Amino acid sequence: MAASSLARASANARERRSLRMRRSSPSSTARRSSRRVIARADGSQDALMVRAARGEKVERAPAWMMRQAGRYMKEYRDLAAKHPSFRERSETTDLIVEITMQPFRAFKPDGVILFSDILTPFPAFGIDFEIDDYKGPMLEKTITTEEDLKMLREVDLSKVEFVADALKILRQEVGDEAAVLGFVGAPWTLCTYIVEGKSTSTYKTIKSMCFTAPDVLRTLLSHVADALAVYIGFQIDAGAQVIQIFDSWGGQLPPHMWEEWSKPYIERVVNKVKQTHPGVPITLYANGSGGLLERMATLPVDTIGLDWTIDMEDGRRRVGDKSVQGNVDPVVLFAGDDAIEKAVRDVCRKAGPTGHVLNLGHGVLVGTPEEAVKHFFDVSKTITY
Repeated sequence: MAASSLARASANARERRSLRMRRSSPSSTARRSSRRVIARADGSQDALMVRAARGEKVERAPAWMMRQAGRYMKEYRDLAAKHPSFRERSETTDLIVEITMQPFRAFKPDGVILFSDILTPFPAFGIDFEIDDYKGPMLEKTITTEEDLKMLREVDLSKVEFVADALKILRQEVGDEAAVLGFVGAPWTLCTYIVEGKSTSTYKTIKSMCFTAPDVLRTLLSHVADALAVYIGFQIDAGAQVIQIFDSWGGQLPPHMWEEWSKPYIERVVNKVKQTHPGVPITLYANGSGGLLERMATLPVDTIGLDWTIDMEDGRRRVGDKSVQGNVDPVVLFAGDDAIEKAVRDVCRKAGPTGHVLNLGHGVLVGTPEEAVKHFFDVSKTITY
């Protein structure tokens, strides 16, 4: 890391420590408690993104981006050069906070999503994994048989305390300027890694299990769903104001199989979370979901994320009264200011003033110009209703 980057990171850490000390005083704690009571009573102090995700009419569409923090930012690349292990970066509280805050400082989005990974809670679920820089996630032991199910454990949240610690700090640092998002992978998506042991392009083993070992797969999916509900509650209790569920590989299933092997377990997660945290909006995003939207809309989530292959107007119609999120094509960010402004305005016009969270239709691509990301957010703030 360059000397200037080291100094900046050190200064940011000192500011965080100072901020935590100032905000721990009795008077400031009382004021924060009072504001939270007001927010719970009439919703007037809820973050713009929280209100939009709930389906309320808002003054403008709140904006954030999937993969908002990451390799497209020089500041992140400098930090990653100093801390080359992804797991170190995503499992060390100060690094999580610093990386999460990088795009917030640079672009001022309306949502700040925790820098983490969908596999991060695996150790808390009794599942060990590593991340290879070239091959991606790698699991030494997979679960494909009834005997393998014995490896599963009850959730041990002590193994992910860094997640809660980071969320608490982020809520302090962001304050009322943006909403803090937590997230998880959907049960089906996580189980593709648990069964396959790595990333795959065919999903051959887990898809075969739908026919050859359905009871084993159902038991595994149920266990993961219950564990995810606990983990989401853990994130909310630590400060997450919105939760996003990524069914990244749900679109790899034919719609009728998604209905049987993914949807019921997402529903199981959401129902459990809504029982304990009914006021926290939940967004469901499934990549390649063009054939799934009507099915997704029957789930008890608040918002449906649309990928970039879906026309926003058509998607809005197909999900009914759900809020929508998206869905600018990430490649537009390579096309210059005029193309970005046109795409953002087009999506916002088609989505309308009620229940729309502006986002890309997928994560920010590596190599995306930072000035293009800034322009995206700048334009979003000029579109008022």
